[in-house]
Amino acid sequence: MLDDLRQCVCAVNLALKQSGLVTQTWGNASALDRESGLVCIKPSGIDYVCMKPEHMVLVDLSGAVVEGALRPSVDLPSHLALYRAFKDIGGVVHTHSHYATCFAQARRDLPCLGTTHADYFNGPVPLVDPPSSREVVEAYEHHTGMAIVRRFGEGNPLNCPAALVAGHGPFVWGGTVEAALENAEVLEELARMALHTLVLNPGAAPLEDFLLEKHFQRKHGADAYYGQRVEPA
Repeated sequence: MLDDLRQCVCAVNLALKQSGLVTQTWGNASALDRESGLVCIKPSGIDYVCMKPEHMVLVDLSGAVVEGALRPSVDLPSHLALYRAFKDIGGVVHTHSHYATCFAQARRDLPCLGTTHADYFNGPVPLVDPPSSREVVEAYEHHTGMAIVRRFGEGNPLNCPAALVAGHGPFVWGGTVEAALENAEVLEELARMALHTLVLNPGAAPLEDFLLEKHFQRKHGADAYYGQRVEPA
């Protein structure tokens, strides 16, 4: 069932490891097939060396396993909360990548300090409060996802496709799981650049609003002109 999706999700999880965004087994990627309502996600704690498409687990949006012999990632409830709330996303990536996690542990938004950031994120990448002690006991991973959902409110989650959960790490998403992977790679490099910028100049000012808006809109807006037009077949 959904063999192409299994192959894609497996490939993205392996890419997380190969890119250095994941150390040990500290990360996971998933994708949602909106037509079937099924989510494909990496199994919990599996060694990347032996990971294959057939190891991926299919679940429905309630979290019930539909197909797969292994337990799904423990972060599945966080992914599901995002899929249920954010109707335009098709992929979620969670890592503990070094630089982005440093900002999460420092409990700081990732500020937009330059146009490189503005090309991908329409403003700072927000810090999200961790679940409360009651929520941790009740359903930790679900409430982690819901904290992200509350932080974004009614805004468009694709305008800033990432969040930093305080004391934890980044959650990143996109229209597809491949787009989520790209956003996770970009987020890590932006966090690296921001950290070094703040070392050189602790008082570095955020990018001017008009430059932020220009760079984001020229790539993602209704009249975007970055890149090449795709002609209809």
